[in-house]
Amino acid sequence: MTQVLERETDVSIAPMMLEMDGLRFREAQFFKFCAQNKGWRIERTAGGKIIIMEPVGGTGSSGNAMLTHLFMAWALQDGTGTIFDATAGFKLPNGAIRSPDVSWVRNSRLKKIPKEERDQFLALCPDFVMEFRSPSDRMVNLKDKMREYLENGARLGWLLDSVRKEAVIYRAGEDSEKISNPRELSGEQVLKGFVLDVGRVWEAMDW
Repeated sequence: MTQVLERETDVSIAPMMLEMDGLRFREAQFFKFCAQNKGWRIERTAGGKIIIMEPVGGTGSSGNAMLTHLFMAWALQDGTGTIFDATAGFKLPNGAIRSPDVSWVRNSRLKKIPKEERDQFLALCPDFVMEFRSPSDRMVNLKDKMREYLENGARLGWLLDSVRKEAVIYRAGEDSEKISNPRELSGEQVLKGFVLDVGRVWEAMDW
């Protein structure tokens, strides 16, 4: 019975994927393509497929905004790294270009990037990544992305599911951990001193 109800209420939409038939954008061309289509969130898989995701709805946007605010407030006090929102593109070691909903990179790593390359896709995998599932997102796609982040160097990742009110924690070298209806999430040894008040995220979406 539960499975039937989940199918009936699932409004997730598969992202559009473009097959290039062997033709691949050069990185500069892909960056320009993304810049010219700012209304869409665009990523590229390691195999060269282009993924186009539609903008999120109102409640998802409110949740994302609150997440960015909470992370940014902590990062400004901590001072050891930089927070990026969903508009940032990262070129992972496997060649994929991804845009996590929230990410954090140690400043010591960012300083190694030449200044002339800082306005392009950043050629690294963030230390911390977070994907936030809004009602229009497919959980299976987000789980695949989380595994890809860990395989490419992320040390900690959170997948926060606003539909089921769950969180899945990903740690380098460990199995994932699912938490039902979490009140708080700890940044552990990666985001030292940071505790996400998950309740504030749900409240931001309840209007």
